[in-house]
Amino acid sequence: MKRALIFQGGWDGHEPKEVASILAGILKEEDFHVKVTNTLTTLEEDDLNTYDLIVPNWTQGTITQEQLQPLINAIANGTGLAGLHGGLGDSFRWETEYQFMVGGQWVAHPGNDGVTYQVHILDSDHPLTEGMENFTVVSEQYYMHVDPAVHVHATTRFPVAEGAHQTNGEVDMPVVWTKKWGKGKVYYCSLGHVAEIVRMPEVMNLMRKGFVWASR
Repeated sequence: MKRALIFQGGWDGHEPKEVASILAGILKEEDFHVKVTNTLTTLEEDDLNTYDLIVPNWTQGTITQEQLQPLINAIANGTGLAGLHGGLGDSFRWETEYQFMVGGQWVAHPGNDGVTYQVHILDSDHPLTEGMENFTVVSEQYYMHVDPAVHVHATTRFPVAEGAHQTNGEVDMPVVWTKKWGKGKVYYCSLGHVAEIVRMPEVMNLMRKGFVWASR
């Protein structure tokens, strides 16, 4: 049986405990043994190389080098990394090496929560998005700074909400991407502001496929 670690915490607005429970449920359905922790000390106390998948669900916050380096090294050694929204894409804002590994960083959500926007599936024949169609989300629309090395599987088009960014014209922003970090595989999905959004069938499907793909 594969082993997965979820560490949850950080900003409460993203409902980390509830979201971690949903993600753990998906993993258990895929026959993972799941450990959920609410402390970053687990990253320095556990041997992270024994996990097949690590799922950060920790928005903002700070992390020590004694906690961060074992995580970065475990992914480079072949443990998978997967997560969503701010739980992976807006963790530990001062840690650029962490952002380098993830492949991007949140910078804005014009219009804040409640924006209606489209998610466009690009790879309809890829295992991560096979059989999926474009769908609508009413939530935050994440504007990311993105590593050009990532493989983009789904996008959303800006602008939808008003703002100074409108003068740049239309841009397609990655919503789902993958990349490699050493021997490890990295999966990110920008959807999932709160538990209600994570429970959307499309988001559940994306995360299920992402977990399986990223796992060692």
